[in-house]
Amino acid sequence: MSKRTRRNHASGFKAKVALAAIKGDKTLAEIAQQFDVHPNQVTEWKRQLQERAADVFDGATASKSEQEPDLKTLHAKIGQLTLENDFLEGALTKAGLLSARK
Repeated sequence: MSKRTRRNHASGFKAKVALAAIKGDKTLAEIAQQFDVHPNQVTEWKRQLQERAADVFDGATASKSEQEPDLKTLHAKIGQLTLENDFLEGALTKAGLLSARK
C-alpha cells in the first residue's frame, strides 16, 4: 500500500465540496468519493463554511476600513519620533558621546 502525498486544495474546490455537503442531496460518503477526499475533510469544510458564511456579507466593509491606517496619526508619530531623535542627537553630541559615530 503506497502512502498518498499530502494535497493542498484550492479554496474554490473546498467551497464546492462544502456547498455540495450543505445541499444534502448526497451522503457524506458519496460526496467524499465524488471529489476524492476523506469524509472527515468534507465535514470539516462544511463546518468552516457554516461558521464563516456571515463574514461574506459584513466582512468586506469592516476589513477594508481596518486595513487602511489613519495617515494623520502616522504623520504625527513620524514627527514626534524625528523630534525625539534630534533632541537625543543634540544631547549626546554635547556630552561627547556621538561625535565619532556620525
